[in-house]
Amino acid sequence: MVLLFAAVCCAAPVGNAISAYAALKNSAQNDGGIAEGGSAADIPARMLTSYKKAVQQTGQHVPACRGMRWPVLAGIAKVESNHATGRGIAANGDIRPRIYGVLLNGSGAGGNTTAFPDTDGGRWDGTAQGERAVGPFQFLPSTWQSTGADGNGDQVADPHNADDAALGAAIYLCGNGRDLTQRTQLTAALYQYNHSSAYVANVLGWIDQYTAAARDPGLTGVSGTARTVIEAALSQQGVPYSWGGGNTQGPSYGICCSPSGKSGTTIKGFDCSGLTTYAYARAGIALPRTAAAQAGAGQRIPASLGTGALEPGDLVFYAYEPGRDSTIYHVGIYLGSGQMINAARPGTVVRLDAVSAMSGYAGGARLL
Repeated sequence: MVLLFAAVCCAAPVGNAISAYAALKNSAQNDGGIAEGGSAADIPARMLTSYKKAVQQTGQHVPACRGMRWPVLAGIAKVESNHATGRGIAANGDIRPRIYGVLLNGSGAGGNTTAFPDTDGGRWDGTAQGERAVGPFQFLPSTWQSTGADGNGDQVADPHNADDAALGAAIYLCGNGRDLTQRTQLTAALYQYNHSSAYVANVLGWIDQYTAAARDPGLTGVSGTARTVIEAALSQQGVPYSWGGGNTQGPSYGICCSPSGKSGTTIKGFDCSGLTTYAYARAGIALPRTAAAQAGAGQRIPASLGTGALEPGDLVFYAYEPGRDSTIYHVGIYLGSGQMINAARPGTVVRLDAVSAMSGYAGGARLL
């Protein structure tokens, strides 16, 4: 709400995708620096359009602003209103029923302890008894008065309109011309949006997940079962790493603890072999749960042949002692062009990495 270690990555088995890759392939349009087609399946298509449109329009209002991207706006809207999920979004961007926050009258309800006097006569927040945040980006009417913008060209700046609200949020975050490619300036902008360190950390987490989900590596020439496996893995880009997390159904809470002492018990996500287990299950192929065990599945591709012997969909292994499969500590899924889909280690998310990003290349396995 706007108010003024190469660790062993794959644990033993434990017993909702954030995005779906098929849904990522949207219309090709300028999306503010993210590869074309990126989205996440939990964002209604009309809301995603608003975020991308706002990025295109930001320069008209704050020419000095740098680095505005749709994942930034999506991260805020996810936390503020869950992308207006459950509401109707008209073709012009109007959201109905309207989204209202708690009445900020100092009563303590909803966590508010400070009274904010009415500034809009109830025009935007539906009450003259005080203020409440409104719309998918949860602007206070007083803030909207100075920041609101017309994003859909109807000559009205309406915080209950997706286009207008997204543009207003972009302008507010840009300030007098921030460079949002700089993490420190992005963090400062979010803190200005809501003076809460926990809020900022939450939004940054979603921005990182949507940024990861937006990257489209392209799958030209990949078809059949290999494509099914790869698309399933790509659909999980941005999902957090969780030690022991992930199974045939998708992300899950993990276990304690990794060799570096990181617990997955409070993180819903994947470790490396949890991700491969899930992706191959989408193609009807059952894998053992640990990376070392998965090396015994399918046709082994010796490390001596080099990474050029890998084909899209192959498992890629890493070992403390390459040549001894019992020492394998990591597995990824080869994408092609020297890249793999990777759940690397605690503190990261499922992402694209170079095959050379992990140490101890130990060959691969072909099951497709």
